[in-house]
Amino acid sequence: MLLAEPPTAADPEAAAEPATKPRRPRGRPLSFDRDAALESAMHVFWEHGYEAASIADLTSAMGITPPSLYTAFGDKEQLFLEAIERYAMGYGSISSRALREEPTARAAIERWLTESANEHTEPCHPKGCMVVMSATNCSAAAERVQNALIKRRAEAIADLGRRIQGAVDSGELPPDTDATDLANFFAAVYQGMSMQAKDGVSRDSLLSTVRTAMRSWPAR
Repeated sequence: MLLAEPPTAADPEAAAEPATKPRRPRGRPLSFDRDAALESAMHVFWEHGYEAASIADLTSAMGITPPSLYTAFGDKEQLFLEAIERYAMGYGSISSRALREEPTARAAIERWLTESANEHTEPCHPKGCMVVMSATNCSAAAERVQNALIKRRAEAIADLGRRIQGAVDSGELPPDTDATDLANFFAAVYQGMSMQAKDGVSRDSLLSTVRTAMRSWPAR
């Protein structure tokens, strides 16, 4: 994207135009750490899901009052979407890092599933994947939240498919490999692992699932 150049002295009208003053935030400054409050809200949504997490649950975990929540985040839906973004940039970034850093598609997918098996069973946070689990049983009132998560999952599968297609093009995979089908298969494995982790399945069991899934990798 090209950026517009700033006005010069050769453009007197532009130069004479006063600079726009930055907006001052309305109301009083927040009396709490917004970042820490968002982290706490993320864990509540991750544990209970979007609709089951009540405002009382959220404000208790965040250490704030309902008016402060609405002032800082707008409403529950906006708070959830911010929490999902925070999750995706942190705990949920395993897949993007693996796809970016590993030299082969096979190594990337195996690393993604292996690290996910470890992450989904950590005792220091809720089990499973927040993007998979947090809106599985929402009503029609939460359609926007559901659609946001569906879109995010679809984008992740598309990234996986592009990485696999690159492996086909480079000769890592047989030329008749269907990249979309293979991406959907490994996405289904990942989502199933998330559900099992939520149900208390052990890390060793999930790692065994990863090994079994990788045996489905097409041979050249």
